[in-house]
Amino acid sequence: MPIYPLPQFEDDLKSQEEERRAIEALKPPTTIVVRFGLMGLIGEYPYRGDSTPGCGSKIVVQSHRGLEIGEMLTATCPNAGCSKSVSRDQMLEYIENSGGRQYPFFTNGRALRVASMEDMQRQEKLDALRKPRRDEARQLARSLGLPVKIVEVEPILSGDRVTIYYSSEDRVDTRPLTQELTVRWKSRIDPKQVGARDEARLVADYERCGEYCCCKNFLKVLKPISMKAAKTQKATLDPLKISGRCGRLMCCLRYEEQTYDELKKNLPHRKTPVGTPEGDGIVIDSQILTQLVLVRLDDGTQIAVPVEQLTKPGMQPKPKPKAPEPVRESRHADRSSDRRSEGDETGERKPRRRRRRKPRGEGEKQGSEPTPTAEAGADASTESKPGETDRPRRKRRRRSGPPRDASAGGGDSSAPTSDAAGDQSSASGAGEAGTPRKRRRRRRKRPGSSGPDGGGQGGTDQGGGSGRGDAGSDPGPNQ
Repeated sequence: MPIYPLPQFEDDLKSQEEERRAIEALKPPTTIVVRFGLMGLIGEYPYRGDSTPGCGSKIVVQSHRGLEIGEMLTATCPNAGCSKSVSRDQMLEYIENSGGRQYPFFTNGRALRVASMEDMQRQEKLDALRKPRRDEARQLARSLGLPVKIVEVEPILSGDRVTIYYSSEDRVDTRPLTQELTVRWKSRIDPKQVGARDEARLVADYERCGEYCCCKNFLKVLKPISMKAAKTQKATLDPLKISGRCGRLMCCLRYEEQTYDELKKNLPHRKTPVGTPEGDGIVIDSQILTQLVLVRLDDGTQIAVPVEQLTKPGMQPKPKPKAPEPVRESRHADRSSDRRSEGDETGERKPRRRRRRKPRGEGEKQGSEPTPTAEAGADASTESKPGETDRPRRKRRRRSGPPRDASAGGGDSSAPTSDAAGDQSSASGAGEAGTPRKRRRRRRKRPGSSGPDGGGQGGTDQGGGSGRGDAGSDPGPNQ
């Protein structure tokens, strides 16, 4: 099966060939900037090799400590073959702005060659010995009773020198430790005391922001941070929120310290009289980033004013008085306006019409019926006569007082004499066909009912009903 070359692969191959020819045509750089060591030391060394290394290449350098492997950062020669190369003036300006004399910059050395495979393998073996040597140094310092903390052990490529980084609160004589380790490791021991920030640079990895620690990534000069910077930039002074991995104030507070100082100069101090568009007042508080000032006016109100609108007291014109807010009508007023007549201009409310109560129909049951009188000699006028209009009857309240006299109102339903007479007449079935007997017969003919009517009828049908049972039910008109 034949293979046909694709156009994109051909284009990539051509670009690689052109780049290789351009690099071969360039001359090797005369000086190389290299980073070496666990502490990230920087050095500019002359280079006399034949090959042309690029950024990130591993270079074997002869530094002030000995023979070791470093990483090429850039070339100070403009003819280095890379657009990222910088001039020497730019490099020195960067060093001056980053710390000046405190910047770990070295020039006493030279770049020998590009690291070979044998150099890289030897360095890997030395790095594998760092952990057991660190544990051995810690055990020896503990046995000697030295109040030191062994942070890290760093051997170099030549193997004739080992640097021990330790931390301690006070100055300690480490000569017994170095003499013992020199005999054991058969190399020169170089002890170096470091602080909390340098310890974080050696062992820390990531910070709470999610980025690699600044002290280990790019910072070379770890200056102390003042508490004033923390108070200016942070709303809280919680040590857990403003401290880094080293336990000290975070290095990033120093990045914006100059910007905060410049912005703070534009803001007035507290309790300073100022003028605002709303009137004169006194400064209570201010915000640096937003450039807003909280002012308490003479009338007691507080407003936030941009710093550009602040003037001297009395310079701003007096504000116009605010118009009174319209009174909001209540719901009752809205309802009354809806009930106004269309032709009424005065808007007076007309009297509400009363709904006429409809009379109850014949045979309609009432929810609560008036109480009848159980007296045998009740007035016959209480019955509705044929031909009369049916009207609702008012409910009579049951009186809880003494029984009425029979001569005054025709007797009381609760009187024992009337109950006895009613029971006797209903049991025997004799006597005149009076009004009470007709009422009881009508109640027998009515279908079964519930509620107060049923209770009254049941007591009457059995013939032993009391006055209370008669008072609990009343037939409707014209039944």
